Amino acid sequence: MRNRIALAGLPLALLLSACGGSDPYEEGGSGEEGAGGDGSVVVGSADFPESQLLAEIYGRAMEAAGVDVDYQMGIGSREVYYSQIESGNLAVFPEYNGAILAYLDEDAPSGTSEETNALLAEALPEGLEILDSSAAENKDSVTVTRETADEYDLASLADLAEVSGELTLGGPPEFETRQQGVVGLEEVYGIEFGSFRSLDVALLTQALLDGDVQAANLFTTDPQIAANGFVVLEDPENLFGAQNVTPLVNSEQVGPQAREALDAVSAALTTESLTELNERVIVDNENAADVAEEWLSQEGLA
Repeated sequence: MRNRIALAGLPLALLLSACGGSDPYEEGGSGEEGAGGDGSVVVGSADFPESQLLAEIYGRAMEAAGVDVDYQMGIGSREVYYSQIESGNLAVFPEYNGAILAYLDEDAPSGTSEETNALLAEALPEGLEILDSSAAENKDSVTVTRETADEYDLASLADLAEVSGELTLGGPPEFETRQQGVVGLEEVYGIEFGSFRSLDVALLTQALLDGDVQAANLFTTDPQIAANGFVVLEDPENLFGAQNVTPLVNSEQVGPQAREALDAVSAALTTESLTELNERVIVDNENAADVAEEWLSQEGLA
């Protein structure tokens, strides 16, 4: 059951950006201890559709297991929400193992999912931990239109170095300063774009189609890639590393009942199923909460 979100003491930026999924203000009973008051566990999401979909999936799985859940959706980038998990204002967050490792240690090497999780367990501060990773993986990418790929003979990021100065890269603002972003592209591949255009994730596809940018930081599970025949440039040096969907939790806020539900979701989630669910939300404009409920029911998790 969803409870009223406990907003007291949260920073103004978080207050302005926090919003719930369906029925976010319904009063509920007690459950496991969490950060939301009334014994609830607070699930957060970043400000892009897949993160909000995953928050609905993980949150509703906990609800089905008898855990009281609050939702704070669309908080923003990792640079904004991480401190809220660390402080306990958020209890559960659908993360990507390689991305959170790079955030904590920009010098951490790229590796397999297992290697990444081992390094991440060491890098996380006391009080935070990751639960089981899912097989579902969503990587950052540099993606171009078929026309751009043909014009410049692009198949991988290595091909970009000689021509990148002629191109504009589009992406969310944080991509410009991240190691798994513009910084790493220059260090690993020698790629220096002519310019960087900061855009909301939702605007990147149209910017590519309109030619406002010639390359874009799209997520590899974005259904718009296949729908528009875009070309995801290969990453032979594994700059973007493993990016498995992995719940990041505040240890004190999440008890055994919630952990079991979260691990069950991760065991069932695949890259293929996540891409299909994204298509329903992003392309077909279905409600993320409804899509989450249907998938959980199909998997026997709700």
